Amino acid sequence: MVLALSGSRVYGIVGLYGQLPGVEPRPYILFFSEDKANPMYRRVCYTFAWNALLNFVLLNVAGSLDAVVTGQWHLRQIYARYYFILLAAIVALGIFGLLPRVGNSTKGEGIERRYFYGAVWSITFSQTLMLILWKTLPKNHVTDIIKLCAFVIALALFGIASMLGLLPRTRPILPGEAMVAD
Repeated sequence: MVLALSGSRVYGIVGLYGQLPGVEPRPYILFFSEDKANPMYRRVCYTFAWNALLNFVLLNVAGSLDAVVTGQWHLRQIYARYYFILLAAIVALGIFGLLPRVGNSTKGEGIERRYFYGAVWSITFSQTLMLILWKTLPKNHVTDIIKLCAFVIALALFGIASMLGLLPRTRPILPGEAMVAD
C-alpha cells in the first residue's frame, strides 16, 4: 500500500512536468519528418509496449505450433522458459533504438507509427480470436490445427490490411505532412 502510494506520487510529479505520455503541455510531434530528440519516457513506454505485443504473440504461436507437432500443450512451460529471454532481447533492442518509435530521433515517426499500430491491430485481434477458439472448440489435435491456422491467418490478414493503410493509424504520413487525428 505504501509502495503503491509513493509510486502514484512519483507518477504525479513526473506527469506535472509533462514527462509521461499524454500529459505533454502541447503536442510533441507536429510534423512526422522532424528530427527531434525522442524523449526517454516515450522510448521506455514503447519498448515495453513492443514487449507486450511481441512476447505474447511469439510465445502463443510457439505454444500452438508445439501443440500441433507434439499433440500436447506445453504453453505454461514455454512461458516459464522463454518469457524473460524474449523480454531481455526486446528491451535490448529498445535500448539500442532498434524498435519502431524507440530511436533517438522522431524523424521516421510517420512510417514507424504504422508498424506499431499495425502490430496492435493484428496481434490484438488474433489473440482475441485465439481465446474465443480456445474457449469454444473441443480440445483435440484437429482443433489445435484449426486454432493455429486461424491465428496465423488473422495475423497475416490484419498485417496486410495495416500495410495497405486500411486500419486506423496505419496510413503513411509523409515528410512535411502535418499531424492529423486519425
